[in-house]
Amino acid sequence: MAKLTRELEAQALRLPRRERARLAQRLIFSLDQEVDADAERLWLAEGERRLADLKSRKVAAVPAERVIRKVRAALR
Repeated sequence: MAKLTRELEAQALRLPRRERARLAQRLIFSLDQEVDADAERLWLAEGERRLADLKSRKVAAVPAERVIRKVRAALR
């Protein structure tokens, strides 16, 4: 089995970047198919709280481009 795994890995690494990302996503998803109801409920509540904060102007939205630029600068 280890030989087959190495062969599959070598083939996967030759795929274009987008296809490798899609494959990685599908493999990771296949490991965690169980839904944690508590986690889902908590994430939904967090999303709703954040949306309410945005609508009430308690917090200001930041354009994604600015956030990405800042993160890339920090990673350099």
